[in-house]
Amino acid sequence: MKTITMFIVASLTILSLVATAQEAPKGFNKGNIVLTDGSTVSGFIKEKIRSNASLTLLDGENKKKNYDGSSLLSATIGEDKFLCIKGDFFKVIEDGSIKFLQKSSDASSKPVYNGNQAVFINGTEGNPGDYFLYISSSRELKHLSRKTMANVVAESFGKCDQAIAKAKAADDDISKLNEAVQEFNHCGSVKN
Repeated sequence: MKTITMFIVASLTILSLVATAQEAPKGFNKGNIVLTDGSTVSGFIKEKIRSNASLTLLDGENKKKNYDGSSLLSATIGEDKFLCIKGDFFKVIEDGSIKFLQKSSDASSKPVYNGNQAVFINGTEGNPGDYFLYISSSRELKHLSRKTMANVVAESFGKCDQAIAKAKAADDDISKLNEAVQEFNHCGSVKN
């Protein structure tokens, strides 16, 4: 009987340690980052994307390390995926050969140090909250505004009539362009 009790206590202790090892610390979410060398690091992430275009990663050894957008290709935080371009973070709304992105940071005033000399990155055009198309094949980032939306859509979607029709149906509401991007990505995959 004593052996069974000790076995149950030991099992419960192990289960509680495993459960607490998988819980995110306060303010952190489970995620991973892809560094500029292509390597992936997983752990718990505290994002500071809007405030200073960076995030903090807590790895499996409970070591914290800060990363800014210029040292990353992408990050996944919980359910949200971000693409990093010229130091800025962009939330991926629609993924595919053309990505529909929303700018989440402004790295234009953030210094990067070359030794002890501060260098300011230009970042990307636009403001946090603005929408963009990212053409994966050419790595081209296209800023969307009410004035430029029709031209950007026409040159980006080519001959995919369904995507162009969805874009026209969005009128001036750029946030609804994700449906047109989704249609374009589907249209491109059907042709291949």
